[in-house]
Amino acid sequence: MFNKKTDVIESVLSTCIDPYLEKDWVSAGLIQKLDWVLGKVTITATLPYPAAGALEALKQSISEKLLVLPGVKRVHFELDTKILAYQVPTGLPGLPQVKNIIAIASGKGGVGKSTCAVNLALALHIEGARVGILDADIYGPSQPLLLGGHAKPTIRSDKKIEPLMRHGLQVMSIGYLLDGDDTPVVWRGPMVSSALQQLLNDTAWHDLDYLIIDLPPGTGDIQLTLSQKIPVAGAVIVTTPQDMALLDAKKGLAMFRKVNVPVLGLIENMSAHICQKCGHEEPIFGEGGGKSMASEYQVILLGSLPLDMRIRADADRGVPSVITDPQSHIATLYRNIARKMAAQLSLQPRDLRLKQASLHIKTQ
Repeated sequence: MFNKKTDVIESVLSTCIDPYLEKDWVSAGLIQKLDWVLGKVTITATLPYPAAGALEALKQSISEKLLVLPGVKRVHFELDTKILAYQVPTGLPGLPQVKNIIAIASGKGGVGKSTCAVNLALALHIEGARVGILDADIYGPSQPLLLGGHAKPTIRSDKKIEPLMRHGLQVMSIGYLLDGDDTPVVWRGPMVSSALQQLLNDTAWHDLDYLIIDLPPGTGDIQLTLSQKIPVAGAVIVTTPQDMALLDAKKGLAMFRKVNVPVLGLIENMSAHICQKCGHEEPIFGEGGGKSMASEYQVILLGSLPLDMRIRADADRGVPSVITDPQSHIATLYRNIARKMAAQLSLQPRDLRLKQASLHIKTQ
């Protein structure tokens, strides 16, 4: 693969740490080919997670290290993104049109989990992946509101439900099948668990790289159904910094570990309140809780998000913050968290039973 000349390039790349995988490019196996001809270095590499918004920064950081080498005048990149399917620890068969299912969970309500889930799904989409979101909160579905209101999906002749399209996402929720936004679901646990499985399996998902499942809070019937009967590749826990939320978040994390679902990381939401008038930040729910929990349980802290009125306002009008302004500070935080989440998933063992299609993002 390499020669004496390109060995020098390889040695430099072994010092370039990917910020999302937290590994260098050589040990992470990202490099496919190296060439060095007439002062031009060409790096052919494949990323295992969607990162359209980070490619320029990645290329620049590597180029700066290579351009100081004698004889290197130009660095050219040929980068692909290949999103693979990863093993489901429970051994359950995967869905034919879904490569990876990621559950977004919380130990208690009120921590902004649903808002995080939809913004993460949209962030993955903006980064270049094909993404769907399933609202698994049967009693209190939030995604219809977060994604623009009530609508009725189409039932196909084969009884499959066509997912609704919202901002580029394939979406399904029990809320779309009810008569109105204020119609209650008065069901016992077994009916709720059955409804979740039907929503997942009877929806005609189309060639998804990721299906995000927005779970209800707690560790009850739906969570157990998800972990025992649905092929989840990984889970993310959303919490706020205060002790009460962290206590319940720890229970949620422990539940996933007990049923052998990998926890990809932790998100600390509402980490600090940002004043809309002066911009002052104040940790009204305490600080350091997410970092402390991540250290205690040896998981990645994927990121921290502020308590910002704009996030709430965007969600209420059905245009989440990542879509409202994809380049804003808030959207950048969500996009970084989404990249880290997908990168952590890519460190899991591959599922070689499924056909591995590629998502190609070519850059110069």
